[in-house]
Amino acid sequence: MEQLTHLKIDTSLCGKLVSCSTKEAKVALQTDSRMVADAEGLIHGGFLFGAADFAAMCAVNAPNVVLTGSTSRFIAPSREGDLIEFTAKVTEEDGPKGVVEVVGVCLEREVFTATFKTYVTNEHVLKGR
Repeated sequence: MEQLTHLKIDTSLCGKLVSCSTKEAKVALQTDSRMVADAEGLIHGGFLFGAADFAAMCAVNAPNVVLTGSTSRFIAPSREGDLIEFTAKVTEEDGPKGVVEVVGVCLEREVFTATFKTYVTNEHVLKGR
């Protein structure tokens, strides 16, 4: 399925889209030195959240999908060099509203989970601003 959303995202920071099918997407984030938060090589959680958010938007895959809320859980730390795979699945739809569940896995271990609330608008949220 063709990617319809977030076409200009920096995939080196938010992960690369691996697959996109009806109501599901997978994004792979290869962590690197730009994401490191300390001398030990800990990856800042914002990069994991960004990759999970990107996966959720691609699971909805509408040109004007936006994030309206989320809950997330960081289960295990990530470090420079980790490859984290995020699987996103749309679990609820009510018209333009949706809920997407995302799980991030590194070396067969869950490191991140989140629930994202989404909304598909008729036109871009910045149009007319």
